Amino acid sequence: MRGTGHAGGAEAGSGGLLVVGDVVTDIVARHRTALVTGTDTAAEIRTVPGGAGANVACWAAYWGCADVALLGRVGADAAAWHEDALTRAGVRPRLVVDPTAPTGTVICLVDGAAAAERTFLTDNGASLRLSPADWSPDLLDGVALLHLSGYLFFAEPGRAAARTALAAARTRGVPVSVDPASAGFLAESGAERFLSAVDGVETLLPSRDEAELLTGLPDPADAASKLSRRFPSVVVTSGAEGAWVARNGEVLGRAPAPPARVRDSTGAGDAFTGAFLAARLDGAGLLKAAGEGCGAGARAVERVGGRPPPVRG
Repeated sequence: MRGTGHAGGAEAGSGGLLVVGDVVTDIVARHRTALVTGTDTAAEIRTVPGGAGANVACWAAYWGCADVALLGRVGADAAAWHEDALTRAGVRPRLVVDPTAPTGTVICLVDGAAAAERTFLTDNGASLRLSPADWSPDLLDGVALLHLSGYLFFAEPGRAAARTALAAARTRGVPVSVDPASAGFLAESGAERFLSAVDGVETLLPSRDEAELLTGLPDPADAASKLSRRFPSVVVTSGAEGAWVARNGEVLGRAPAPPARVRDSTGAGDAFTGAFLAARLDGAGLLKAAGEGCGAGARAVERVGGRPPPVRG
């Protein structure tokens, strides 16, 4: 059964999931009043493990994928803490410890009075220093699906690592998915540069804002249709509106999002992606998998931080 909090449940023989991406420390500050310059603003502050790639892996394990591994780069300052958190979430960590850079850190300012909208202050640290030297061919042993976090594509070492992983996946016939990850970084980097870097990917999973940046089309269905002429499968997420699914230029439909009481929207997109990938590995079609993703996203926004609840044995 999906979404129960148990690590098992992937279809026998379906193969595993490898996520390559960022591992960071999230400092989540949830404030209920407007920020006031020059003085104090009361807030609930928590330090939790995060990172888009790591969050996706944890949600995939939580949503029933029995074999999930994560390749990421961290600093020595928090390597053991992150490895323990991933292991307890049912993910096999393949963490590379950077000899000089600290673990990436993100300060998430969550406005509790404005539909839990969030603002990120990001110090990428070691997370964007993943390089081809960190890749090993055995990472794809037993893997049926490779997922690359979009953050890899916003720095040259990460782009090179992604190219290496993509080439290895093509050689083995392993399909690849990518989520663009950050509308801000995407706008700075450039849409065409990103699209060229992810050429050959089978499934693209942008948010509505990211899809608009990539296509110039504000309507998520139109954007999904256009992108799916370049990538075989595209899913455009839009929060409470659900997700639009397109394949080979045709919009297949919209998966609705269940109602949720929003506390923190930080990890909603990562939760969607993790559950979507788990469902696909279990044999679900695109629309069904998108519905699973919407269900996970609804659970995620009711929690503080980007990770799922602890796995119960």
